[in-house]
Amino acid sequence: MNANTSRQHPAEWEEGAQLFSRTARDLPTGRHQFHKERLMAQIQQEQHTGRSAAPATTRRLRLPRPAIVLPAMAAAVAAAVVAGVVMSDGGGVRGGGLATGPALTTEVGAATSKGVPELLDQISLVAAEESHPVVKPGQYVYIESKTADTFLKTVDDKTTLASHALHRRQVWNSSDGTKGWLIDPAVNTDSAGETLSLPDEQGNIPKGSLNHPTYDYLAKLTTDPDQLLALIYKETKGQGNTPDQQAFSTIGDLLNESYPPAELYSALFKTAAKIPGVVVVPEAVDAVGRTGIAVARLDETSGVREEWIFDKKTHVFLGERSVQVRKNTGTEALMKPGTVTFTSAILHRAVVDGMKQTPSQAG
Repeated sequence: MNANTSRQHPAEWEEGAQLFSRTARDLPTGRHQFHKERLMAQIQQEQHTGRSAAPATTRRLRLPRPAIVLPAMAAAVAAAVVAGVVMSDGGGVRGGGLATGPALTTEVGAATSKGVPELLDQISLVAAEESHPVVKPGQYVYIESKTADTFLKTVDDKTTLASHALHRRQVWNSSDGTKGWLIDPAVNTDSAGETLSLPDEQGNIPKGSLNHPTYDYLAKLTTDPDQLLALIYKETKGQGNTPDQQAFSTIGDLLNESYPPAELYSALFKTAAKIPGVVVVPEAVDAVGRTGIAVARLDETSGVREEWIFDKKTHVFLGERSVQVRKNTGTEALMKPGTVTFTSAILHRAVVDGMKQTPSQAG
């Protein structure tokens, strides 16, 4: 892929969007609209400046759950980045002001299928006892985390591994998902953050779904594990590398950066226990160094293992990470076993009364 990709003519946008849809399902799964948002920030910057579009995304681009709805041009630019590398002018990745450094690495922990149902049952019981205030109209779900990621970065036709430094991420979303705000230095060019409020530039307001999990939508979902899993397979059909991996990733999304009502939150773990290939990793570490036990699943296509990390004693959810555990070929062979492609740690999840309000401000 040429680093000097030219802007596409409007007539090509629809074709690009179709290419994006076809190729996206073959990319390694990863959750976190983090990467989608970085792409959107890049596109917005190009639209305002009129410069040639240098795509900015990573191999972990996850297409569902658009925090910023894709306009036609966004889909066209995205179609140019499905090779999964970051294109840079040499001074870092545009579309976010966060510095990059060496790739994140870890020891690949052993995994076992023994004890998976029992562990998830214990986690489900703990989740059922957690405090989950109802989100009322006019209130916002606030999630604060620490995140970092590793990606393929190309400068002057040379591809290397790089990572964004561990940084703070704050997200606010209204119960219906139409109003929101994001502060993330790896996404925002403005340190004050940017709006996630809808509609988009075309006047579209997406309905709540598993790919746009508003609180109001989640509050209406079944809490029966069998029915819930069937719904997940149905809504995510054609996404991800396999139906089972996509189902696991979808549940992981809900755990990490949404606010499932109490009964649904507990049911998600019983649902995950029904997905084939789920394992336990006895030793795992979240983004801020908290050690725990992980519920995980290996994506056989990408060789990446997605891990949900829980405190060993309390079984409270700490965060997640994705670890390369198998060798790849081609350019992605740079992602050697032990590379941490994404890591996060949830610091605060709360219901607040106003946009940009934090729990401490709410008293």
